[in-house]
Amino acid sequence: MKKKVVIIGAGPAGLTAGYYLLKKSTDYEVLILEQDKQIGGISKTVDYNGNYMDLGGHRFFTKNNRINQIWEDLLPVQGYGSYDDLKLNNKKEYHNNGPNPEKEDQVFLIRNRVSRIYYAKKFFDYPINLSLKTIKNLGFIKTFISGCSYLKSMVIKKDESNLENFYINRFGKKLYTIFFKGYTEKLWGRAPLLIDSSWGKQRVKGLSIVEVLKDYCYRLIKKDNCNKQTSLIEKFYYPKYGPGQMWNVMANEIKKMGGQIKCNCQVIKINNTNSKVNSITCMDLEREITIKCDYIISSMPIKDLINGMRKVPKKIKTIANDLPYRDFLTIGMIVDKLKIKNTTSIKTLNNIIPDCWIYVQSTDVKLGRIQIFNNWSPYLVKDVNNTISLGLEYFCFENSEFWFKNDNDLKEQALNELKKMEILDDNANVLDFHVERVKKAYPAYFDSYQYFDNVKKYLNRFNNLYCIGRNGQHRYNNMDHSMECAITCIENILNNISSKENIWNVNTEEIYHEEKESN
Repeated sequence: MKKKVVIIGAGPAGLTAGYYLLKKSTDYEVLILEQDKQIGGISKTVDYNGNYMDLGGHRFFTKNNRINQIWEDLLPVQGYGSYDDLKLNNKKEYHNNGPNPEKEDQVFLIRNRVSRIYYAKKFFDYPINLSLKTIKNLGFIKTFISGCSYLKSMVIKKDESNLENFYINRFGKKLYTIFFKGYTEKLWGRAPLLIDSSWGKQRVKGLSIVEVLKDYCYRLIKKDNCNKQTSLIEKFYYPKYGPGQMWNVMANEIKKMGGQIKCNCQVIKINNTNSKVNSITCMDLEREITIKCDYIISSMPIKDLINGMRKVPKKIKTIANDLPYRDFLTIGMIVDKLKIKNTTSIKTLNNIIPDCWIYVQSTDVKLGRIQIFNNWSPYLVKDVNNTISLGLEYFCFENSEFWFKNDNDLKEQALNELKKMEILDDNANVLDFHVERVKKAYPAYFDSYQYFDNVKKYLNRFNNLYCIGRNGQHRYNNMDHSMECAITCIENILNNISSKENIWNVNTEEIYHEEKESN
């Protein structure tokens, strides 16, 4: 008889767990439960009147060859030019026998990585690049002060118990104030001084002024055979119709292999004994159903998991309930033109600015980040020749006043801020817009997070319960790390490995996420 595996959540982690298990063994019955009406989690793609929105912006880049192979098995890399490649006469290293994105839909596009910081109405490369342009934009005095501040940080190291000191140790106080402080406060709604440094160690890791300078030198003497270990990524893969396309393709493969995926199905109870989960109870079409399981793999938020369990110690429940999350809402906006001009050497359709992301460091606006979907994929925009599709990200807390703000009021606020920043001019036409609200998008590293190890130890007691993914581990993972958690989990199940430490240890290495590894 097949063993029953119930997976909670149909985001990248949950789907990968189901896909990988069914690929490796026919001895298991897989059921994936998703409370939303659509799979993909925060990596889904929203289709609104023919324009596609990527919630958060998801680059497909990994240093893990196994993850990369899964991606390419599901969506082969383009072998011919995409619409904008052809119009702009872009030259890329297309894959032999790869699909033609002008004729086929299941395809990975090869995209240029352009992300910049917007500060004082000027653009700065992100991650920071100490080029002559950066120095010119900062001005001689700020550059000199920044240099002195950095030299001081090399001599006098601060205790890295908080995120502010973590940044200062790597960039100096002046550069930290200019390029990190404002955006970090917008993102988390809290001063970096009050945030655990774990987030910085995980997301920034080995990046520092020294690494930035090394990367700049490599760019100056770039050769095909140069050492790539410290080169920041310049290209990435991206599905023709956004990240949700990848998860839809994976979901279809799961179903072909006999797996089940149920949407609109919220898990409300975890029926456990002292060391095992026997079943789960969920709401399916407004009725409670209980499902027995041999294994349960959870990517649901830790606090929801704990609150659904029986006889949880009061201390553990208190810690779990106080774990913080940062939510966000994105305004999708279709406009006819931008005021800001493309002054780079990068060719784009209609010569719009080439950015995928723009990080808004300025503190006089609430807007945190801007996506330009034309540059992610020309197929995301219904009329890519005449319109620009923007994703305007605002970070907030669920149930805050801003969260419940009227959609039209949100649109007006965003429009006024874009004009203030001189991204749009007063005559710009908003042709369409919509608002998407995303709960628990970012597990946060403050409040009771300092006691999180107690929760982890408690959950590890249940021998058939595995926690994976961003919310399942309360860790700010990238997609590939969530997938790696899932694969590690499945290998533990297949090989009867009882310890969960290798799952929790995914994405704890001290390597910057956006470095390439040497071949």
